[in-house]
Amino acid sequence: MYAVIRTGGKQYKVQAGDLLVVEKLDGKAGDAVSFGDVLMLGDGGKVTLGEPTVKGASVGGTLIETRKGDKVKILKKIRRQGYRRTKGHRQLETVVRVTSVAGAGKTDKWDGTVDLTTKAELDARARNLGERTVKPAKVKAAPAPAKKIKDAPKAKATPAPAEVAAEAPKAAPAKKAAAPKAEAKPAAEKKAAAPKAKAAPAAEKKTPAKAAAPKAAPKAKK
Repeated sequence: MYAVIRTGGKQYKVQAGDLLVVEKLDGKAGDAVSFGDVLMLGDGGKVTLGEPTVKGASVGGTLIETRKGDKVKILKKIRRQGYRRTKGHRQLETVVRVTSVAGAGKTDKWDGTVDLTTKAELDARARNLGERTVKPAKVKAAPAPAKKIKDAPKAKATPAPAEVAAEAPKAAPAKKAAAPKAEAKPAAEKKAAAPKAKAAPAAEKKTPAKAAAPKAAPKAKK
């Protein structure tokens, strides 16, 4: 028994047990999905057409995953203008396992078990990469604040006495250094005063030399 359904603006021919890829549907992995727009039912040589849909007919399934489809490349070009633009697009799609087809007083069910393994995991196994495991970021961030709280009290206890001991010897040499500065000032004053005292007699010697000049004149007359 088969049916033709409509979803996402497209039509699909399905049977019980088929793996169907359709446009994105709401729901999570493992949720039950039902398609009510059944356009046609077929059972052997008997066909039932809808007007536009078959009354009382439905197709049930189980949602496996919602993923991105293959990339579609879009190229734009304007010749003789040097214009080239390339873009890509990946459409969201949902994978559904059809489990039952019902209508016209009959129901065809699938007896198998729905496997929720995603395509990404199947591709990883094919390349011998094993199963993909995703670690949540919140688990790593939780232990970080606990370590900071423990380290804070240890840092405050040790440096307090060390700082007091380091400041005491630094204060003593500061006073000793101030003493030589005070002694240097009177020494400089004495040196400055000494040349002034020597300069006074030099001026006194020059004055009697000028006074002795007129005494030599009367000797020249003889």
